[in-house]
Amino acid sequence: MNIKSGLLYWPTTFHHHHVEYGPLEENIECDYVIVGSGVSGAQSAYFLSKSGASVVVVDKRKIAHGSTIVNTGLIQYTNDKPLFACIDSFGKEVGVRFYRLCLEAVKGIEEITKNLEIDANFIRRKSLYFASDQAGKEILKAEYKALVENGFRVEKFSKEDIKNKYHFEKESALFTSNDAELNPFKYVHGILQYVKKRDVKVFSETDVKSLIGTKNGVELFTDRHVSIKAKKVIFASGYESLELKKDKNAVLSSSYAIVTEAFLKNEAWFENSLIWETARPYLFLRTTADGRIVVGGLDEYTIIPEQRDAMLHHKKDQLLKSLIELFPIYKDVKIEYYWTGLFGSTHTGLPMIREYPEYPNCYFLMGFGGSGMIYSYIFAKIICDLVITGFNPDAHIFMK
Repeated sequence: MNIKSGLLYWPTTFHHHHVEYGPLEENIECDYVIVGSGVSGAQSAYFLSKSGASVVVVDKRKIAHGSTIVNTGLIQYTNDKPLFACIDSFGKEVGVRFYRLCLEAVKGIEEITKNLEIDANFIRRKSLYFASDQAGKEILKAEYKALVENGFRVEKFSKEDIKNKYHFEKESALFTSNDAELNPFKYVHGILQYVKKRDVKVFSETDVKSLIGTKNGVELFTDRHVSIKAKKVIFASGYESLELKKDKNAVLSSSYAIVTEAFLKNEAWFENSLIWETARPYLFLRTTADGRIVVGGLDEYTIIPEQRDAMLHHKKDQLLKSLIELFPIYKDVKIEYYWTGLFGSTHTGLPMIREYPEYPNCYFLMGFGGSGMIYSYIFAKIICDLVITGFNPDAHIFMK
């Protein structure tokens, strides 16, 4: 599957020639095999590495060169589907628990980064969520009420507050705490370096072509004519897992992003907070550790690579224009990196963990949605429990 194109930023931030991950060249057996070396696969390996089980990670590409390489690294517990909407759809118990899991995940990711030798540039941030229009104002009213009633920290920002702090004009906004940003590429490499030292075997450029599942386990067959026998398989291959098994809840589209030249000497805006809006698709902004601005959004409901790529140069110009409309002081800033990539969401608004009868002993992790970093952490913890003990108290939320 062609999932990305453009001039990518994250690989320029980390040169990992000293870490070798070659292809699998001989048959191997293990307790658990993880297919995919992105954020979902790496975090799953992290938790499983603590279980004492034998774990293997394989990826058909180089490490972290799938969706992770185009992930913009915003870590927000608030979701594309607001809390009030989650409560309306799933009931208060599930809706609030989902948001609490997301909030806990921010802290959990921070704890992982503390154990890594590679600095993933994790920085705690607050978030500004502004109303794009009148309908957005009503969304923010309902969301503020839901967040406050359920114990989440949030502030209301008026038009005057926004103008005084950010120097642009929007009618209203919510200001939330406990979010973060990081470099997803360095994060994954840091985790895999960590688990490799704990006897997890990691293989790049190893494409799983087929599998045979039985009641006792699974055997995977690769493009190099070697096999992997395991008790359980975790498909952490993101949107590409839909090539193996379609799911009617999944929605695929394409998203776009730009990264400016490194020019910031001080804060880009108030507290360098993460910025996003109520419109769908939405615009989002963040800063980087080396003084750049990332702007993303302008999603298109196409997954045809030729159509997606044909819009890339127009979209990058639009994203820069959107930045300048909010912050005219950046009218002379240049784009240095830009890309487009596949983006997944769901009809329900919840990410998914799936089991399918035709794939016994296999779990499919589908952390689809704008908070994919968060979902990947939640799923990694859940899947560790499921493969080892067969139970996790929160699994039912995502397996319906």
